[in-house]
Amino acid sequence: MAFQWSRCASYLAAAVTAVSLAACGSSSVESQLSPSRVIAFGDGQSDIGQSGSRFTINGLTDVRANWTEEVASAYGRTITPQISGGTSYAWGNTRIVAKPDAAGDASTPTLSDQIDSFLSADAFGGNDLVLVSSGTSDIIVLAQQALNGEITQAEAIAQMRPISAELTGQVKRLRDSGAKYIVVIGAYNMGKSVWARSVEQVAFLERMSIAFNEGFKISMEEITYQPNVLYVDFEQYINVVEYQPELYALDNFSSPVCNSIAAGPGIGIGNGKVDSALCTTSTLVSTNYDRYGFADEVYLTPALHRQFGNWAAGTIRDRW
Repeated sequence: MAFQWSRCASYLAAAVTAVSLAACGSSSVESQLSPSRVIAFGDGQSDIGQSGSRFTINGLTDVRANWTEEVASAYGRTITPQISGGTSYAWGNTRIVAKPDAAGDASTPTLSDQIDSFLSADAFGGNDLVLVSSGTSDIIVLAQQALNGEITQAEAIAQMRPISAELTGQVKRLRDSGAKYIVVIGAYNMGKSVWARSVEQVAFLERMSIAFNEGFKISMEEITYQPNVLYVDFEQYINVVEYQPELYALDNFSSPVCNSIAAGPGIGIGNGKVDSALCTTSTLVSTNYDRYGFADEVYLTPALHRQFGNWAAGTIRDRW
């Protein structure tokens, strides 16, 4: 059976317009799935404080600042970090199976480690909704090696396929361990990031991202457990928003709203860079932070997280 991609994919591929995206995300289909819990595994795109900080603007207690929270809310559920008794294991800078993490920290639990931690103490219920994000940190590590001259860009891109197969392996673990509703978002097109523009490597980082996501989708096609898995196209969503950000109430998609500089490696793109894990409402370049797309050079603002989470929730309802 071919992998059952989001029904929204045809709309997104057909027209890069807000109309198609909105029509897809505002599904009126009443969901038959009523999750008992929403459980998250992944990287900084989904970290809601498990690592100690969010990879966005921290301290916004009156809003849902992450896409996983928006999805949970759509089902009348909440999601909190596992360290505080919740079900979000996602950890910023983490890679799929490799160590150290994007910032060089070997103690950061990988995606595989997060799943190990869950399975050692818990089990999936029949109505659990599992959210997975991954790829960003692995792309950063390999891209940095290429930018530093340690490997060629072609070698970095070639390594994306086996790394994406690692993600497939972890998704298979989730399915084989009893997860019946698994949502995977992959990596967004990092050629659209502030980082790509700042290092003048838009085409290279776009090719890295595409290679990772396409590799995952191809490897998923080769495995016959797809009815349990939904791919929500994070890459395509950000492509659409970047094309006309003003339609998403975003004025600035080219610079970060945070000015929280990390002395060390921070998010893995070099020393002395803006690190959203350090960002609070007192370290912003503008009080109109909801008009920005990026918190730092890689990670998103709460405003963009909420919009993506709302669209993802609609896509999930459309499927299940």
